[in-house]
Amino acid sequence: MNGDPTAPPNPLEALPLPQLRRRTSAKWREHPADVLPLWVAEMDVPLAAPIAEALHRAIDLGDTGYSAGEEYAHALARFASDRWRWRDFPTERTAVVPDVMMGVIEVLRLVTGPGDAVVVNSPVYPPFYAFVSHSGRRVVESPLTAEGRIDLDHLGDTFARVGAAHDRAAYLLCNPHNPTGAVHTRAELEAVAALARRHGVRVVADEIHAPLVLPGAVFTPYLTVPGAEDAFSLTSASKAWNLAGLKAAVAVAGAEAAADLRRMPEEVGHGPSHLGVIAHTAAFGEGGAWLDALLGALDGQRALLGRLIAEHLPQLGYLRPEGTYLAWLDCRALGVEEAPLDGIGIVSDLDGPARMFLDRARVALSSGHVFGTGGAGHVRLNFATSAAVLTEAVARMGRAAEERVERP
Repeated sequence: MNGDPTAPPNPLEALPLPQLRRRTSAKWREHPADVLPLWVAEMDVPLAAPIAEALHRAIDLGDTGYSAGEEYAHALARFASDRWRWRDFPTERTAVVPDVMMGVIEVLRLVTGPGDAVVVNSPVYPPFYAFVSHSGRRVVESPLTAEGRIDLDHLGDTFARVGAAHDRAAYLLCNPHNPTGAVHTRAELEAVAALARRHGVRVVADEIHAPLVLPGAVFTPYLTVPGAEDAFSLTSASKAWNLAGLKAAVAVAGAEAAADLRRMPEEVGHGPSHLGVIAHTAAFGEGGAWLDALLGALDGQRALLGRLIAEHLPQLGYLRPEGTYLAWLDCRALGVEEAPLDGIGIVSDLDGPARMFLDRARVALSSGHVFGTGGAGHVRLNFATSAAVLTEAVARMGRAAEERVERP
């Protein structure tokens, strides 16, 4: 994109803060106007032109009925072939579902029963705990390493334990991992597949951040590794093109899981929004140039964040993310205490460092403790914003940390 006059402009610098504050989404309505919101996974970007044009065409036509056709899966197949070298993407083994998390739960209902174990790598995306628990399954944690990656030895022990105790255990894989930003390597995924096969654990891969792999890392679709034939993956354009409010995702079954996918209830397919399907299809089919501009901008923001933390918050630990636009910050050196979790690991209120930064810096971040074991004392920061907002936010956080040292 550098020096190319035809390349899209930097999406993260396209919208001034006053214009962003006119938005009515949760990111901009959860906190007062003096707060810089760097919490929920929503980017400060305009809608990509191909998506906006597709939606305008639909509105002009009054095309707001029931969704039909296979264009979404075919657009995803072309994108997967071009970006991930997934040449034999199985469009015939796909289903459109309302969104990735609802698709995850519907797939888990196909391959597990009430009370069965679902393994997750903590700290991990908080809805993994809530959705799995509310569906009557039991969350079993297998913590990540200190570097935020899968601990294969621990995972193997966990698989052995749940495989022996349950007839139908599952593993909910997050790749790229939210919140650490780790992009699992092919070797890591092959090891996961071998362990899952050995212990009879079905793998369900949440790959919603897959288009957001930053320079230096390579995304490997889980279904392309040997041993993943009985697994599922779920993805959408939601995170990469900022389409969370336009619901539609795709569930993909491995060759040995096709019969399971055919058992998915018909009503699940009525959940996706027709406008959502149109938007996601346009994103995967025509949004490549916009995505490239975004990835270049996020790479720059990742580097800027590292410099800002070194300048203003050197006492914090920073795992440089390989993917996503989320940064996992270790704030335990600040000595801010947190309340204990409730029974299923979900709390609604901010606590610990995130509460301190909101109250003292007017910067909204995600509390680490809701991400499960290993999350206490951490915060998750969304750096998909302008350089000016990110710079101001970290400077505010630095001043708040200094004030805490001076007056605890």
